Amino acid sequence: MRWQGQQLGVDDSGALPGMERIDGLVRSVTTPEFAGMTFHEVQCKSALNRVPGASAMPFDWTVNPYRGCTHQCVYCFARKTHEYLDLDYGSDFDSQIVVKVNVADVLRTELRRGSWTREPVMLGTNTDPYQRAEGRYRLMPDIVGALTETGTPFSILTKGTLLRRDLPLLTDAAQQVKVSLAMSIAVFDDALQHSIEPGTPGADARLATVRAATAAGFRVTVFLMPILPHLTDSIAALDDALARIRAAGAARVVYGALHLRPGAKQWFWQWLEREHPHLVSSYRGLYPGVSVSAPKAYRTWLAKRMRPLLRMHRLDGWDEDDHPRGRPQPGLAARTSPPSSLGPVRGTGASASARPRVAPASEPTLF
Repeated sequence: MRWQGQQLGVDDSGALPGMERIDGLVRSVTTPEFAGMTFHEVQCKSALNRVPGASAMPFDWTVNPYRGCTHQCVYCFARKTHEYLDLDYGSDFDSQIVVKVNVADVLRTELRRGSWTREPVMLGTNTDPYQRAEGRYRLMPDIVGALTETGTPFSILTKGTLLRRDLPLLTDAAQQVKVSLAMSIAVFDDALQHSIEPGTPGADARLATVRAATAAGFRVTVFLMPILPHLTDSIAALDDALARIRAAGAARVVYGALHLRPGAKQWFWQWLEREHPHLVSSYRGLYPGVSVSAPKAYRTWLAKRMRPLLRMHRLDGWDEDDHPRGRPQPGLAARTSPPSSLGPVRGTGASASARPRVAPASEPTLF
């Protein structure tokens, strides 16, 4: 184990660019358990993040205990945020992880202020709170405790099976506040998943976590996103995904097409050119220039393909485009007793014969 930068406010000439003088830096840690990764432990000054009013996110407050992510998802929209530290959106995002070691204490102080009105707080919207590093740092139990103690409802979205460790704590919390759980599972083909999300647990492990959370009494949502054009959007792939989600006991699905924000887009292109060069021209047609979202025509085509499959598998479900900011977010429901039946999914439509390729629309999106 190697320790660097152990004194606050002192430049470390051997540190990575941008890390020499991070406010609150305690130390940088490398361990054999996480080969090739460095954890930069910091004392944060704030824990609650206010979501800007112009954001497409359908919630107002978040907590992010980590910056960077050991899950290493090629398409992760948060990649560009690493550039604020003078680190890159590629390998640095995957391997240089900022850990807010005092985040729970700071959060507890903020939640006890008289101005706090106990609005819902979302975890897992930037980088995953149950990424592999959480197994080492165990920040989430104290975060959950701080939220519960102050009567603050909260939601968790994760790809991490470490969630199972905290299910007893979350079950207890749900007796006092509204607790919502969702699992993100984008890829059900093992080879593709290992290629595009190399640091994540496999789909089977995540489905087992859905099953465990459901057994604990939660109505779990699965985020089937991003759906990848030409890779995971066939009827066979979607049908298999929904069948496995239903078998795991999930109550509902939120789905959406791939977004490619700056930083993530450049890193994704490199992956696509290396792993699926035959798809490069198709993707550049779908995501030309600085466009972030898939074209409206493609998203409409995808919705028409998904809706009958959702009905067939008796899953409540929504397209992320159906719920822009300012409207309720249905994808994260609290721990409640399941209803006697699941209502039908809105809308109808048969699958289209070909994926449309038109200019993208500038619409708000969840991710």
